[in-house]
This record gives sequence, structure tokens and C-alpha cells, in this order.
Amino acid sequence: MPKAAPISIDDRRTRRGAKTAERILDAAEALFAERGYAGTTLRDVAAAVGVRNPSLYNHFESKDALYAAVLERGIRPIFDTLTDWVDAPDGPDHRVLVARVMTVLAQRPALANLIQHEVLGGAEHMTPMLRDWVRPILTHARGMIETGPARQRWTTAQVPHLVLAMYQLVVGYFTVAPLYRELTGDDPLSAKALAEQTRFLEAAVPRLIEGT
Repeated sequence: MPKAAPISIDDRRTRRGAKTAERILDAAEALFAERGYAGTTLRDVAAAVGVRNPSLYNHFESKDALYAAVLERGIRPIFDTLTDWVDAPDGPDHRVLVARVMTVLAQRPALANLIQHEVLGGAEHMTPMLRDWVRPILTHARGMIETGPARQRWTTAQVPHLVLAMYQLVVGYFTVAPLYRELTGDDPLSAKALAEQTRFLEAAVPRLIEGT
């Protein structure tokens, strides 16, 4: 059996650099979710990672670049899920969409709070990204709702409110989870609670949209 080729020094540096960049993104995501963009400094991120400020600039040239990378990493999987949902050969399956989005958010629970901070701050950084990525999908999804079974339940004027309600059902669950945990002592982000919420949404969303 041939021996594996030795890992070069350059490869080791590349892998080490990738791991450091991922640690920086993890720390930045948590801090941006807790404090928002304006309340987080690169010095805060560097301290959380355990590196010096200049080391951050080896990976991200500015705070804006780091924030954009955090948003890209968090939102891209949701965008890809929405794209797959819209392009499904057998038609969109709302239960599949719900389950996949819940899985993505469960893997990065801080993302919902980060999005909330961004929205409350005017969504200056996120709006261009969502305009380019999500607007075509939302337009297509709105068309499907308006021409599908939901048209018997909802007027054209109500469709945007239906979309916003579904957003709150899914993303809002993660946003309010810390408060709910403090008030009740139950953890909405436990594996059991997340599985139950997913089952609830898999039943609720089709009823909202299709009445089934």
C-alpha cells in the first residue's frame, strides 16, 4: 500500500490559517449576535479568539469584511435551501423546507439574534445581500402561493403578511429562546425541544399555506 504524500509546510500553514479564520468567524458571530455590529469591535473579537489585532487583518481586511463574512456563512445555507425548495422537480415541499431551515438555525442559533440586531439597526449590511439572493426566490414563492391552493384562503394583499408570519414562526423561535428559557426554565434549544418545534412547524406551515 503506497504511503500518503507528506503534508508540506505550506499546506500546514494553509490549514492552520483556515482553522484560525473559522475561530474568528465563530467568535465574531457570537459577539455580533450579542452586541450588534455597532457594539462590537475588532479588539473584542481578537480578545475572544486569543489573538492580537494585527492577526485579524491577515484574514479579514476590516470590520465590514468580517461582518460580511459572518453574514455570508450564516445566510448562504438558508439561501441554498430556499433555492432547492423552489427548484424541486416534484414541486416545493413545505415540510422539507421547514426541516432544513430549522436544522441550519439549530446549528447556528446565534444567527437569529444577529439578524434581529441587523434588522433593528436598519439592515444596512444585510439588505444588499438579501436583495440579490432572496428577492427572486420570495417573488417566485409569492407567485406560487397566489396561484396555488392558498389563493382560496388568502387575498393577494394578505400574502406578504403570510410570508412574514412564517418568518416569525421559524426565525422568531430562536430569537425569543433565551427569554423563554429565563422565564420558564425550559430550554427551547435542547434537542428534544427543537425536534418538537420542527414537528409543529411541519404541520402548521402547510395548514397556513394550503389549508391541509
